[in-house]
Amino acid sequence: MELPPILFENVTVKFEDRDVLKDVCLTLSEQRIGIIGANGAGKSTLSRLINGLVLPTHGTVHVGNLNTHKHAKQIRRDVGFVFQNPANQIIMPLVSEDIAFGLKNLQISKVERQTRVQETLAELNISHLSDRESHTLSGGEQQMVALASVLAMQPRTIVFDEPTTMLDLRNRLAFQEEVAKLAQRAIVVTHDLEILEDFDRVLVVTDGAIAFDGHPMEAIAHYRQWSHA
Repeated sequence: MELPPILFENVTVKFEDRDVLKDVCLTLSEQRIGIIGANGAGKSTLSRLINGLVLPTHGTVHVGNLNTHKHAKQIRRDVGFVFQNPANQIIMPLVSEDIAFGLKNLQISKVERQTRVQETLAELNISHLSDRESHTLSGGEQQMVALASVLAMQPRTIVFDEPTTMLDLRNRLAFQEEVAKLAQRAIVVTHDLEILEDFDRVLVVTDGAIAFDGHPMEAIAHYRQWSHA
């Protein structure tokens, strides 16, 4: 799968009079990228810039040849987003209906929609959840269904915002295994430092700026040192 580079050019985001991010310049091309930092540092804002959920106050964000200011709708088809609380992302009463819901916006047949739903469920080893009522799912099952809904859209990049916060150890490990197998690029915002140890690259966000950008273990060490300073 060809993964388009994500380019931040002098990106600043202001909320009211506060700079949440300041003059960020980045090129993201790796397949597994982590984003860590203290609460309020700007990491979630950084992740939301990638698919146009947040737009720069100054500067530009490109995904391949597309600009989030001009092409947000197209970019959201190519960049999926899995939110911290999957229950907020699950809309339909039944699991299979929820995964099919987003596909209705694509110009594909009903048969192809149904095929994609079943293939995605099988890919994540959750076919047994197909006819379950969404509100009866455990936290781990909800997280997998939220991921399935995004995967069914066939994006090339998936952004995860604190994906393991609500998971116990068993479900955290299961989720980690599924992310590791993805053909898509995964960009993971997290406080769960262990899941990033085999990533290609980790960014440390501090006070709205990229304080460190490099190998996961070095980035984690930098963050821990800063946290204890």
